[in-house]
Formats: sequence, C-alpha cells, structure tokens
Amino acid sequence: MVQSLNKRVDLTAQGISFLGIGAQYGQFLIGDEAFEFFNDNNVDDFVQVPWPNIKVVYASVSSKNKISRRFRIETDNGKFDFSSPESGRVLKTMRAHIGNEKILKNPTVLKRIMSTFKKKNKKGI
Repeated sequence: MVQSLNKRVDLTAQGISFLGIGAQYGQFLIGDEAFEFFNDNNVDDFVQVPWPNIKVVYASVSSKNKISRRFRIETDNGKFDFSSPESGRVLKTMRAHIGNEKILKNPTVLKRIMSTFKKKNKKGI
C-alpha cells in the first residue's frame, strides 16, 4: 500500500491517467503537499507529484472559453497526461497551490503551425 504525501486533501475527483499503453481509471487526490493519482484496479500503480516539482500545467480551452477534460502536467522528471470530467475544479484547486502563472492555455493546432513558420523565418531558411 502506498503512503499519501498529503496531510490534508482539498479535492478528490474521478480521473484517467494516460501513462504507458491505454488508460488507467482512478482517483485524483489534490492536497496540501502534492498532486496524486491512484489507480482503482491496481493500488501499486500511482503518480505522486509534489507541488515544487511542477513546472507548468497545460489545459485545452475551446474558442468559447470552455475547458477541455484533458490536461498535461510537466515536471522535472517528465510529462503526465490526465483527463477528468471535473477538470475545471481540479485546475482551480491546483492553481491555489502552484500559482496562476503555472496554469497555461494549451496552444491550438493553428498556433503550433504558425510558430513553426515563424521559427523558420527567423533562421532565414
């Protein structure tokens, strides 16, 4: 059994982790010390990310300013993709711990393409 890093839990929500092959269904535990994900089927399959290790969190936002279910957490050790039907509440709770400047809007496909062309023009190619 895994020991939680949190002493106090602010939010518990259903969620999906996209690590490895396929999706794992489980619970998010967002508390005073870390963001945690525990798999429902396998207790030994978990993700624990302390707040200081989180570099940035990306969330997809539609043109109508609606938050998508999916979000990505980038840490010192890598990138983790998650999904939740309560992603708005999850992101708001995370924002209270890591700050508003680390919760960012994921760039759209059009913006990614435009940035690629801008990089090529700056290089003179």
